[in-house]
Amino acid sequence: MNKRIIVGIMLICLTVMTVYSKEYHVSIKGNDVNTGAESAPFRTINKAAQVAYAGDVITVHAGVYREWINPPRGGESDDNRIVYRAAPGERVEIKGSELVSNWQKVQDGVWKVTVPNSLFGSYNPYRDLIYGDWFDNHGWDHHTGEVFLNNKSLYEVPTLDKVLHPTADNNIKDSEGSTYTWYCESDEQNTTIWANFHNYNPNKELVEISARRTCFYPEKPGINYLTIQGFHISQAASQWAAPTAEQIGMISTHWNKGWIIENNVISNAKCSGITLGKERGTGHNVWLNDMRIDGSLHYIEVIFRTLRNGWNKENIGSHIVRNNEIFACEQTGICGSMGAAFSIIENNHIHDIWTKRQFSGAEIAGIKFHAAIDTEIRNNRIHHTGLGMWLDWMAQGTRISQNLLYENDLEDIFFEVNHGPYLVDNNIFGSRINIFDMSQGGAYVHNIFAGCFRLVKEKTRYTPYHLPHQTDVAGLSIILNGDNRFYNNLFMPVILEENEVYGLSQYNEIPFQYNETLYTVFGDGNVYYNSAQPFAGEAHQVVAPDFNPNLKIEDKGGEVWVSFSVQKLLGDQTEMVTTERLGKAELPLAAYEQPDGKPIVINTDYLSNARKVHPQPGPFETIKEGYNRFKVW
Repeated sequence: MNKRIIVGIMLICLTVMTVYSKEYHVSIKGNDVNTGAESAPFRTINKAAQVAYAGDVITVHAGVYREWINPPRGGESDDNRIVYRAAPGERVEIKGSELVSNWQKVQDGVWKVTVPNSLFGSYNPYRDLIYGDWFDNHGWDHHTGEVFLNNKSLYEVPTLDKVLHPTADNNIKDSEGSTYTWYCESDEQNTTIWANFHNYNPNKELVEISARRTCFYPEKPGINYLTIQGFHISQAASQWAAPTAEQIGMISTHWNKGWIIENNVISNAKCSGITLGKERGTGHNVWLNDMRIDGSLHYIEVIFRTLRNGWNKENIGSHIVRNNEIFACEQTGICGSMGAAFSIIENNHIHDIWTKRQFSGAEIAGIKFHAAIDTEIRNNRIHHTGLGMWLDWMAQGTRISQNLLYENDLEDIFFEVNHGPYLVDNNIFGSRINIFDMSQGGAYVHNIFAGCFRLVKEKTRYTPYHLPHQTDVAGLSIILNGDNRFYNNLFMPVILEENEVYGLSQYNEIPFQYNETLYTVFGDGNVYYNSAQPFAGEAHQVVAPDFNPNLKIEDKGGEVWVSFSVQKLLGDQTEMVTTERLGKAELPLAAYEQPDGKPIVINTDYLSNARKVHPQPGPFETIKEGYNRFKVW
């Protein structure tokens, strides 16, 4: 083709893009009757959302925006999306709360305020109770609303007396903070809130109350290819996000595809920060609405309803959640039932999740996914949560790589009733319990384990496995705990507790026989220090029960260092781990491979350094005998 013709076509394309791609500006000094130009900005982000089309950019300037963004449309493809961004270098806050003033003093430290219910519109968080499948209210009602003093949430209590006479909860980290309490009563016209601010005068401080259930959430599915970039998002009255329910967090993709959520600071959700999950039409808290059968059977029904409703790679998932800081959420930092499939979750700092411990349930973690099919979870830092990651049902084709987990109270990762294949490589697990294994088909490669494993069979629940790289269900089965692989790991227990087993010896009783299938465990190249007990089936291993490597994880706030000592490394007895070496998970007959079907070669380490042909055990290729120290965040 003639070069002039090519240049002409390119100029026409650029002209079309210029005509149809716009940048809209939003400012707290703007007005929604304006055009949205930089010189005539809108006042609200939601106004810009109503006029934006594929290819457009919405730039929001510094200030606090108290609104729910409800986009009516999305982009058309990965390259033609709608971008919502904070103006570069400017602090933009989106809050689900409203300022409240005119507090009246009741007694020393205790104040009350009465606000009209019209403040909340159709959704009053002080009449709405937290509710849902697998939720435990600990014997009293919890509202979705919250009270904030200088951006820190107070503790709801069930009676006014506990505001007048608060007592500290000594079972949590912030026992002193638990005495900053609030209580509410609401009728058809007004809501009254009592709060104990101690020595603070609420009329002179920043005091806010949650007023909206979400900050960024399209009411309907079909809103694809959005980018949310650079915001501070906080203080929404988000509801309990059960896997059998419509999952609404402060940012919610609502059963859509191709969102990018990046470079945000997300905090103070009543329940969840980001949800990548299910919509309402395929079921909403179906177990509580029908207690005749078990919740797991209801969830199987929900899965098949979502499949009939278009749950597949073409329609759902493929999100990117990266470079966010997420904290102070009482259910999850990120969760998603089926909608997180085919996604990438990377470089997020998730901490202080479920710290108040006022309620609990089976859906609480830093990251909690059901059906993380072909999902990559990599380079995340997760600490000071109850449970770091919880991969529940249908973790198939999932890869958990180069993550740093520590100081999580329950366990770093819980694998619940999955059939694999899932790959766990080049991670640092520093909590008391590293892995709760109620699954099969996992491969653990080049990790550091500073704690113990919990191994539990599950012979009562039949859960799905899928055709490779698809959502289509291939079958259902129970869990027998075999079919795992452990290659080139470092076991370095830090604190030895009675009745805990460190290392892999509890896998020595496997293989299990189920009908004609043998569920075998494979291991090689692992190193066991400080009373860690080895797996008996290894050709090559180091066992040094009297050697204490003194593993330490030094959290310096903005950076984290790991230090330890090693001895008796394996030299040329280790082998590089590949798709071919890992084989296939027994039940789905699926390989440990990349989402596009290409083979995996674990030829780089936690720090992305190249590995040798005979790689070092653990996540660092450059370790040497003696003392080692690495910056890991």
